[in-house]
Amino acid sequence: MRRNMMRVTGAVAVSAMMALGAAACGGDDDGGSGDGVTIGFMGDLTGENSGIVIPPKQGAQMAIDEYNATNPKVKITLKTYDSQGKGEQAVPLAKNAITKDKIVGLIGPAFSGESAQVGPVLEEGKIPSVSPSATNSALGKNNWKYWHRIVGNDDVQGSGVGEFMTRALKAKKVFVVHDNSEYGKPLGERVKQAAETGGATTQVDAIDPEGSDFASTVNKVKSFSPDAIFFGGYYAEGGKVLKQLREGGVKARFMSGDGSLDKGLAAGAGGKNAEGSIIACPCLIDPTGKAGTESKTFAEKYKAKFKADPAIYSAEGYDSATAFIEAVKAGKTKAEEINEFIKTVNKPGVSKVVKFENGEPAAKDVYVYDVKGDTLPLIGKASEATVS
Repeated sequence: MRRNMMRVTGAVAVSAMMALGAAACGGDDDGGSGDGVTIGFMGDLTGENSGIVIPPKQGAQMAIDEYNATNPKVKITLKTYDSQGKGEQAVPLAKNAITKDKIVGLIGPAFSGESAQVGPVLEEGKIPSVSPSATNSALGKNNWKYWHRIVGNDDVQGSGVGEFMTRALKAKKVFVVHDNSEYGKPLGERVKQAAETGGATTQVDAIDPEGSDFASTVNKVKSFSPDAIFFGGYYAEGGKVLKQLREGGVKARFMSGDGSLDKGLAAGAGGKNAEGSIIACPCLIDPTGKAGTESKTFAEKYKAKFKADPAIYSAEGYDSATAFIEAVKAGKTKAEEINEFIKTVNKPGVSKVVKFENGEPAAKDVYVYDVKGDTLPLIGKASEATVS
């Protein structure tokens, strides 16, 4: 996730807020002691983006609660910091977490914008971080020594989407529409490059996300007559674009990235207009265990604990916490020791193997999801999946 202000559906937000109340009982205590350490979690937990950030928070809480239930010598307290996804709030929270709460690690920040601003604070404080959801590729180019993420970046996602379009969809002509944002534009450009590498001819157009009439884009798409369309942006705008494309007679397969992995895409497109669309994400949402038994077991435990199915980045939150848990289990309780251990961790997780290469996840999997009504069932890995 890159955008500081992402819209979420009311139903998701309400459900997430209820689940957060249940999760809060699990451990937002202050500080630590000789037999405990404090790990922070930072992101939008009460604002309009909370429905997207609470799932990874809950995944992290679940991992830590499971660890603490083993009665270890050193217990972990998870302390939350509600940045509302805003860098101007995240920076003072990070400073307070380091100086007052004495955190030895941070899960997050959730968004790339706040990550860019908090990163230097964590570097100065020598506090390791693992983000479950910040995907902006530029974050990995800052030469930060204490920064990590468990989710693949936008270059990985864009490459996976472009390859999927030319291989699985057999697209010879791909039209890329993006919202000109710091997220949508570079993601769209990467998809374009990958599609061209796969032999497709491409064309690109940008929309104004604040607009409502996309007739110009629709006309350009119709004139190009593509086999597939990729939208780089968020589901609210993506739904509107898709609706107008279908009303304009465009029947080409519609694809989008993780910014559209929400049932709001279908709602905005008018329900059936979104049917058969495909959404990609470098995240794993797999309640049925299609990708493996680990994800099914995780989903069952998650639902039992939070009374909700896993959502976007739930598994990545769990895996982010796992990196810190493994360090503590190895006897590392000081921030710099934990950071050194995280560089070497190699542990099977839920979404992928928890292993890092220069802060980036070693695993580069991108997953694709089908749009069926208001559900988003997993198709499989973009590199392997086939569709009819």
